[in-house]
Amino acid sequence: MATQADVPDLVTLIESAYRGEASRAGWTTEADILDGQRTDPDMVEALVHDPASRLILAEADGVLAACCQLEKRDGHAYFGTFAVRPGLQGGGLGRRVLAEAERQARDEWDAAEMRMTVITAREELIAWYVRRGYVRTGELSPFPYGDDRFGRPKRDDLEFEVLVKKLR
Repeated sequence: MATQADVPDLVTLIESAYRGEASRAGWTTEADILDGQRTDPDMVEALVHDPASRLILAEADGVLAACCQLEKRDGHAYFGTFAVRPGLQGGGLGRRVLAEAERQARDEWDAAEMRMTVITAREELIAWYVRRGYVRTGELSPFPYGDDRFGRPKRDDLEFEVLVKKLR
């Protein structure tokens, strides 16, 4: 699990997986739909210190390679802040991190299901989750336009969809 000392490396990892030219080395980039930041030190620090949350870390050759957030909610776990270093994407690390997050949610928190939100424009990413057993719910929520903490949209049709997977 992440600690305060991990915050700078986590911010760098998350940004590299989603924003800017470096993110284009992987397939999870949001560079075509969003500019600006994906996260910042304050946001990551809040996750590290939230008692209902944990950040799971994965290393490769002693370097932070992937992370995800689990949040304990009423009867389910929420999965987010998922990032894999762009040069390591496509090699199975993300699949292993997701499986470990599901295991922890089920076995340590007794969560009946895992939920997440994904930008609907990210069809390839949604398809990746569907192949791992997640179901599209059709439940939509608006993108936080005007809140630069989450990036600056390049399009006006962004929204989130809830995906769910039964864990038991």
